[in-house]
Amino acid sequence: MSVSKVFVYAEYQVSIPFSKIDWEPINVEMKKFSGLKSKTWLSGLNTNTVGGFYEFDSVENAQSYIDNLLIPFAKQVNGNLTVKLFDGDVTREASTSMNSPFYSTDSE
Repeated sequence: MSVSKVFVYAEYQVSIPFSKIDWEPINVEMKKFSGLKSKTWLSGLNTNTVGGFYEFDSVENAQSYIDNLLIPFAKQVNGNLTVKLFDGDVTREASTSMNSPFYSTDSE
C-alpha cells in the first residue's frame, strides 16, 4: 500500500494519569523510528487513558512503530492498546481546504 501520509491513533487503557507518565524518555525513544513526522500526546478526560495522534510517511514505518514500541509498551504496563491507521493522502484536498496544520498549500 503506497500512502505518503499516514495518521495513527493509539490509546492505552491502563488508567494512568498523564501526570504520572515519564514522557521525556518516551519522546527520545520514539524519535529513533524512521518516518515519524509528528506526535500529539492525548490524555482522556475523566478516564486517565493515554495515547497519541501520530503522522508517518508510510504505512510500513507506522507499522514498525506499532510493532516495536506501542505493542511492547502495552505488554510492559499490562494495558489494552487500541490502534487505528488512517490514509492521509485520500483526505488531502479536504484537509488543505480547511487549513489543517498537517497540510499546507505547498503539499504534494
